[in-house]
Amino acid sequence: MIELLRRFARPYTRYFVAGPLTKLVEVGFDLCTPLVIALMIDRGVATRSVGTLLRYGALLALMACAGFVFTLVCQKMAARASQGIGTSVRDALFSHVMALSSAELDRFGTPSLITRITNDVNQVQLAVALAIRQLVRFPLIAVGSMIAALLIDVKLGLIFLVSTPVISLIFWLVMAKSVPFFKRMQGQLDTIARIVREGLGGARVVRAFVREEHERGRLRKAAGEQAQTAIGVGMLSSVLNPATFLVMNLAVCAILWTGGVQVQVGDLTQGEVMAFVNYMTQALLAIVYVANLVVVFTRASASAGRIVEVLDCVPSIVDAPVAAGALQSHAPALRMDHVSFAYPGAAGNALSDVSLELEEGGALGIIGGTGSGKSSLVNLIIRLYDVTSGGVEVFGRDVRTWPLRELRRAVGFVPQKAELVSGTIKTNLSWRNPSASDAELWRALEAAQAAEFVRALPQGLDAPVEAGGKNFSGGQRQRLTIARALVGSPRMLVLDDSASALDFKTDAELRRAVRRLGITTVTVSQRVASVRDANVICVLRHGVAVGLGTHDELVESCEVYREICASQLKGEDFALTPQDEEVRHA
Repeated sequence: MIELLRRFARPYTRYFVAGPLTKLVEVGFDLCTPLVIALMIDRGVATRSVGTLLRYGALLALMACAGFVFTLVCQKMAARASQGIGTSVRDALFSHVMALSSAELDRFGTPSLITRITNDVNQVQLAVALAIRQLVRFPLIAVGSMIAALLIDVKLGLIFLVSTPVISLIFWLVMAKSVPFFKRMQGQLDTIARIVREGLGGARVVRAFVREEHERGRLRKAAGEQAQTAIGVGMLSSVLNPATFLVMNLAVCAILWTGGVQVQVGDLTQGEVMAFVNYMTQALLAIVYVANLVVVFTRASASAGRIVEVLDCVPSIVDAPVAAGALQSHAPALRMDHVSFAYPGAAGNALSDVSLELEEGGALGIIGGTGSGKSSLVNLIIRLYDVTSGGVEVFGRDVRTWPLRELRRAVGFVPQKAELVSGTIKTNLSWRNPSASDAELWRALEAAQAAEFVRALPQGLDAPVEAGGKNFSGGQRQRLTIARALVGSPRMLVLDDSASALDFKTDAELRRAVRRLGITTVTVSQRVASVRDANVICVLRHGVAVGLGTHDELVESCEVYREICASQLKGEDFALTPQDEEVRHA
């Protein structure tokens, strides 16, 4: 928690100073109140003087109003500091998460990151607000009440010296057992968030397979485990108040008993005994509230630790300190030299010793079975991951020496899953180039075979897009993401099985339109028809390139490719030209 405040609290220092200062004034009024009540009893009640009672009553009312004003000021300072720090932490956390590589995102997991940005930051905000409002108030009241009570009578003050350590011991025992529970609760909240996200995100699949009860059971189990942990914490915390109030009330009884004797012998007045009881009650209540505050701070400390863990995570993929040289004019558009790659923590390689070369303006097709490493291979091109060994060059420069922004502007990437965000078609298409003109957007839509259905929408480019693009079909979403990648005129276009929802005719028209643009293309597909007209086809099997060449060459030399062709094409179609194949499917 201290580390988090050290990083983010400096701009709000004035609130951390002004808030406690105003609370200090309020505490002064609270400490003076028992003395005024004692004077009311001794000078007003004892002498039956109504005027004296009214004067002291008016003083009490004035002190209460002044204290209320200072409380409001303190509340405002606390709100500004807590909300400001919370906003700064969320901004920094989100920005840092966006800078993490795919490897770090895989390690933390999306549900956990969402919980940290929302729930954990909320816990920190609450702790900051309570620290300004109450962390100064209650310790000062406890200490001030003890001093004032000792000034009234030292003998009665010995009761403080006995009751305070007892309450502190109760507090320490409860807190020592509660801290592990709070850490466990945050992890269980991550699990609940993951299950809810999976269930809601895949609601259609859940219904299609009649797995509603199974998903409810998963959530019920996770929520039950979290509830049991919360109940355990609640049971421990519930011991605090009864135990401390028992000690406090026993101490008050002792004060009244001892003070009553001293009043009889004339050592104390009735007002002083009442003031002593008030101070005793204030001090012990303050200790109880401090105990409750520590519960909040313990939970916030666990949350702050989780936040700092993300902020301290160093991205494994960062810009090179200096871009290494200019692009080579006659270099291949893409070269992979004995590339091997393994995901962090994986038992084996996802790719092993892959080498290939593609000239600028050419087309590379990547085909293979499920889990053969196709997506892993293209992820290395735009450096979502770094190779384990070997090298990947784009336009003659190793991708590790490219500034990331320049690399990803040169290479348009269309992921396997079509991702759109809430907004409009225009805002989604303008990601690569926010200043792109409408004419440029329409050209991209034309090439992506999306212009026809966009024109049919009443609002055209300004048509709304729901979160995830749920108001469009799968094929429409894919075409929009392809159009988005084409905006900004990238030199290379990487399509990671991003036309799987398109029919053969639309797929063929899309490939023809992209070829006319003269862009270097890398296409991952399960369809032979989508890659057979490529200049180079790479056939992957278990992460190994078992075939590399044109369609005709691979039909003759690569058994794996022949098996794929045999499963999709008739025997006599193997030798068809790409144009014939497009006509046949049209």
